[in-house]
Amino acid sequence: MASEMFYQFSPLDKRGKPYPLSTLRGKVVLVVNTASKCSFTPQYQELEHLYRQINSEYPNDFVVLGFPCNQFGNQDPGTNDEIQTFCQVNYGVSFPVLGKVDVNGPNADPLWSWMKNRQPGIFGLTRIKWNFEKFLITADGQVAGRWWSMVKPQSLSDTIVREIKAGRDRL
Repeated sequence: MASEMFYQFSPLDKRGKPYPLSTLRGKVVLVVNTASKCSFTPQYQELEHLYRQINSEYPNDFVVLGFPCNQFGNQDPGTNDEIQTFCQVNYGVSFPVLGKVDVNGPNADPLWSWMKNRQPGIFGLTRIKWNFEKFLITADGQVAGRWWSMVKPQSLSDTIVREIKAGRDRL
C-alpha cells in the first residue's frame, strides 16, 4: 500500500494496549528497535540526550519511540515492566518505550514491515540486522531514512532538525 502512512498503525504499548501513532501527527519520529543486554544498549543514553536536546530547541516537534525486541541473541528477554524499569533506572529514559515486538519474520509488527519495505537497507535487503537500527519518520508520516546499529544517535541531530524545519514548511 503505497499511500499507507505511519499514522495508520497502532502498535501495542508497554501494557499491551494500542498506541495510535496518529497522536504523533506533525512530529518527526525516530523509531528504534532496542535491547537491554546488547553492546549497543548504551545508545539508550544517547537517544535520551538527543530527545531532550532537540525538544529543548523544538518543543513538541520530535519524539523517539523505542521498540524492545528479543530477536537478536536473546538480548531483551525481560517482561515489558522489567524493560521499562531498566530503561528508566539505568538510562533515565523519558521517551516512549512501547511493548516488545518482533521486527523480522512472520510475526513482525506491521509497522516494522511497512518501514522496512518503504526504506530497504543495504543491497535492497529489508531485514533488520541487529538491535538499535533506526528509522526517521517525517512530520507527514513518511520514512525519510534508515541507519544501522553502528550509527550513533547524536550523529542524526542535524538530519532530524532539517526534517523538523522541512515539516513545518510542508504542514
